[in-house]
Amino acid sequence: MGSKYTKRYTEEFKRDAIALVDSSGKTVTAVARELGISSESLRGWYRRAKADQGEGTSGELTSVEREELKRLRKEVREQQQTIEILKKATAFFVKENDR
Repeated sequence: MGSKYTKRYTEEFKRDAIALVDSSGKTVTAVARELGISSESLRGWYRRAKADQGEGTSGELTSVEREELKRLRKEVREQQQTIEILKKATAFFVKENDR
């Protein structure tokens, strides 16, 4: 399967791995090596966990904020489509009344 194959880890495993980094005082790389996972994976989980706790790099969105943003963007798209339809309908009725 090669390096393209990525294993799926449970949320519990990710939480435990992150807790291990926090409690052991070891580096992400050292903990990842012990657990037999890639340090990139663990670093990503760790960063996301910290962002979700509001300890991330400033400007980094929490998972909740990311979901909210996705929802709002979808809502805006739908509203824009509705507005376009209403504009077309209005133009049509104006033309009809001019006859």
